Amino acid sequence: MAMPRRHTAPSTGTPAAAEIPEDLPAGLRPTPGGTPAIGPADAHRTALAHALLAAERGYAVIPLTRTKLPAIRSPHRDGHDRPGTPPCRGACGRLGHGVHDASTDPLTVRRMFAAAPWATGYGIACGRPPHHLIGVDLDTKNGADGRTALRFVAEAHGFPLPPTVTVLTPSGGRHLWFTGPPVPPVGNSAGRLAPGIDIRGTGGYLVGPGSLTTRGRYVLAPGTPRRPAPAPRALLALLTPPPGAARRTPPHPDPYADPDTDTGTSPQQAAALVRFVRASPRGQRNARLFWAACRAWESGLGPELAERLLAAALHTGLPADEARATLASAARH
Repeated sequence: MAMPRRHTAPSTGTPAAAEIPEDLPAGLRPTPGGTPAIGPADAHRTALAHALLAAERGYAVIPLTRTKLPAIRSPHRDGHDRPGTPPCRGACGRLGHGVHDASTDPLTVRRMFAAAPWATGYGIACGRPPHHLIGVDLDTKNGADGRTALRFVAEAHGFPLPPTVTVLTPSGGRHLWFTGPPVPPVGNSAGRLAPGIDIRGTGGYLVGPGSLTTRGRYVLAPGTPRRPAPAPRALLALLTPPPGAARRTPPHPDPYADPDTDTGTSPQQAAALVRFVRASPRGQRNARLFWAACRAWESGLGPELAERLLAAALHTGLPADEARATLASAARH
């Protein structure tokens, strides 16, 4: 989770053209002379308006800077708290505790934005009632292909991906919103479900649509549903592993699966792991091989799938020595 740090008001200089998203309304586009029609004050007011609308719909929010960090500095930044005391999560009554400040109360939201006039975006706290929001962040940076990775995961575990609220990021990625159950809580992870997929759960937040960052604006995808869909039960099972599950042993049965038909990793799931590795683009070959090998070991199929995964990696052009070293690293992980 992003942690608070010191922030200053954003520059009033003209941003680079790449920072102005194409889908901005005409009134927010740069003027012919090159001066942006949207200044810091306009960006702040826009973020506040979107945050208030989200709060009205039951999503707890906090103000964010253009770098997507909580906009209010911690009141404990100077280390005045007594050594050995647990971190404050807002019990002191002051603002500046990151996602722990998130609120649906409009007066509190306005108070937070008033305390951070440099805020140009807002974050939506995940895991909070009533929605218990789960964010699936599909990345496209550094050669990752989160959308393809999620399709492979869904295919491997046999669940459809329902239409749900989708937010387009300035870098070309997507945030999928799902609702979850109150318990067990879904945690935060980066790349564990698959390379290019990060999960935002309890204690994390999503950048809300309408936020302006240094890279551009977050916007709702065209035709996106008005409400997030419930997370598929098989996906929830992947995000909340049964307690006490040990590596290199068959996992506990999927709590949502039919005990008469589901006995662990199926041939379909094993084949999907191999296809996932075979489809690796340059820059993701090692990461995908390592991830698939780890999932194979977790399912008790590490030795059985090792040669098939090696062959899939060699098919992508990964050198044999490098592929074998990656497989060995996954076996020790």
